[in-house]
Amino acid sequence: MMILWCLPRQRLRTGISDALMDKYEVLKNYFGYDKFRQGQSEIIDAVESGRDVLGVMPTGAGKSMCYQIPALMKPGFAVVISPLISLMQDQVRSLVELGIRAAYINSSLSMSQLYAVINNCAQGIYKLVYVAPERLDSEVFVNMAINADISMICVDEAHCISQWGQDFRPSYLGIPEFIAKLPKRPVVAAFTATATDKVREDIRELLHLSSPFELVTGFDRENLYFEVRQPADKNHDLVRLVGKYCNDGRSGIVYCSTRKDVEAACELLRERGIPCVRYHAGLSDEERKKNQDDFIYDRVRVITATNAFGMGIDKSNVSFVIHYNMPKDLESYYQEAGRAGRDGSQSDCILMYSPRDTVIARYLIDKSYEESALGSEEAEKVRQRDMKRLWDMVNYSKNTSCLRSYILRYFGEKGVYNCCNCSNCCKGAELSDITVDSQKIMSCIFRSGEQHNIKWVSDILRGELPQGTQHEEAESLSTFGIMNGANESYIFDICETLRSRGLISAENNGAVSLTAKALPVLRGQMTLNARLSSDITARTSRRSDDSELAARLRAVRDKLARKQRVPAYVILADSVITELSEKKPVTERSFMDIQGITRAKYDRYADSFIAEILEWQKEKGIPVKTRQSRDQSEKSADVIREMLNGLEDIELSAKDVTISELCSNIIVRAKEKHEKRISPNTLRMMILSRLSDEGYIRNVYDDAGHLSRETTQRSADIGISSYQVKNSAGESFTRIVYNTQAQSYVLGLFGMTGKAADKQG
Repeated sequence: MMILWCLPRQRLRTGISDALMDKYEVLKNYFGYDKFRQGQSEIIDAVESGRDVLGVMPTGAGKSMCYQIPALMKPGFAVVISPLISLMQDQVRSLVELGIRAAYINSSLSMSQLYAVINNCAQGIYKLVYVAPERLDSEVFVNMAINADISMICVDEAHCISQWGQDFRPSYLGIPEFIAKLPKRPVVAAFTATATDKVREDIRELLHLSSPFELVTGFDRENLYFEVRQPADKNHDLVRLVGKYCNDGRSGIVYCSTRKDVEAACELLRERGIPCVRYHAGLSDEERKKNQDDFIYDRVRVITATNAFGMGIDKSNVSFVIHYNMPKDLESYYQEAGRAGRDGSQSDCILMYSPRDTVIARYLIDKSYEESALGSEEAEKVRQRDMKRLWDMVNYSKNTSCLRSYILRYFGEKGVYNCCNCSNCCKGAELSDITVDSQKIMSCIFRSGEQHNIKWVSDILRGELPQGTQHEEAESLSTFGIMNGANESYIFDICETLRSRGLISAENNGAVSLTAKALPVLRGQMTLNARLSSDITARTSRRSDDSELAARLRAVRDKLARKQRVPAYVILADSVITELSEKKPVTERSFMDIQGITRAKYDRYADSFIAEILEWQKEKGIPVKTRQSRDQSEKSADVIREMLNGLEDIELSAKDVTISELCSNIIVRAKEKHEKRISPNTLRMMILSRLSDEGYIRNVYDDAGHLSRETTQRSADIGISSYQVKNSAGESFTRIVYNTQAQSYVLGLFGMTGKAADKQG
């Protein structure tokens, strides 16, 4: 096994000072995103300020970034305590792919590999080191840690420290002793996906967290569809479900309570022509590793497993999880089901319930009670706790109201009346892509001033005149009639879905408005799927052409993954492939605007994907800016850079100027030195691209996909500001201006110098 690490860019030149990156630079440069998810920014700030942290964030919410980003921002390296070898390997592999130095220490390393990692740690080679809790009492590791510059201790899967957690690991109890041996206590950050109040209390006390910053971002996974089935024939139902998912190219897990059921389910699927592997503790280490790798690397789409599989699997493209048997508690069920949809895509969580499952669960609880090393009184308390959890699980399986609400209430959160995304709320409905129609509805809400009710919005969309509305007022809206022929109940159902998922809200007077959560959908950065209960007469789905292109781009990704011997999702996530197929970028700027694309990924993979997009467009007869013209454009930019380099005495305005005014000043000076003409638009785009790359300007898209720009938190550092103005038509827009400091900074980006404006002028 190779010890994985590589050298990242530790510092970014800002043009002002050679300073360590801030959190936004790290987010964009290493992970390819412009904005943080809920809770991430607050946790990162807490760690940076030196506070301990307890973060409870659902699977797929981006917990790992909450400690990876501070590790890159701080001197030294972070120690990440992780429970499973496979989890460490996946995390390190993904970090190395992003250009981040990382390594792991666990029982899979030979002695020579172990000492190589320890030596590199001592020299400060890595930024993150993943360690199994059992290694914390190793003399060689402790000696290194005592003398090393450890920036923080991160405890992943922190619920493992609590006997009341579903994955209790006694080795976690040694973490405080290890921390106490360090000459200087670093920040300690603990993270978990599911934790009741009692488990959170244990984490705080047992890890000796000091006045921690605590954040529970919520347990709701809006992209997961929950369903409970009670089939007369489980095997028949399993084959039908898994076959349908596999025909759609989807990947998933089938959980069973016993090894016997794992074997039987795997054999059943294989007999029906569905490639499948198995995973349980009774298999040899070699077979478990091979089967796990076959699943992770997409050599097979389906794995049947006991609960021994999953906690350490960082596979983002699992799109369905089926429980062949009911688990013995909701904590286990939600954690296992939550392994679906980690990339944010719509995914299914199916529980196949039968009364026999209760019998199996009781047997497993009694067996663990008999084999427990606890005293009889304490063991009986644990048994009673487990039995109560079992009945909560049974009640979920028999529940006839909203399944999502039941789960949220169990974890202490407020449920919803109708989530529009579970089997009880959407009986008999098929999963549909509602992204385009959602965009139309939200665009209508926005363009009509967010002051009308759903009925009014529905009438406008269907091309009907709402009561009390003039023809001129209605027909002036660009959304008037764009859903002509749609069933009104269909529009109402989508609106209810948008409301339940927090994308729109309703005032007391019934007027609906958009929330911040609506922006990714409007910008085409997120897809929406739902099961609608209404009889639909008009529904817009994703174009088949786009699906065809997505399949071709996935094939390109798979080829690159095989070549590099990494899982496909490490190259690009499914959500990135989807956005590429929709936006079809063929220039550097448009490709870099895709969420999840970093500079490293662009440099490494863009040529392959752009070539496929261009070939697809050529086959479809779609006129497109060719690769040749793309290269020509970039060559022109190089010529301009050469012309600008060394230009002196460009006049700096004492007043704030727009980017166009600044470009005019540069071009006037350039004309005096060169015969060739510089295109104002090309120069403007070059400047904005550089400012965007460095985090001083942010690119944003409206609901129609039109590009505009806005300032960031860093803009003021170099003198860029913005304010709202209105044009002659009364429409409001943002004007970005540059003071003398900002003008000078822009000139410096291209090797130019300026002079103060003549006072008389």
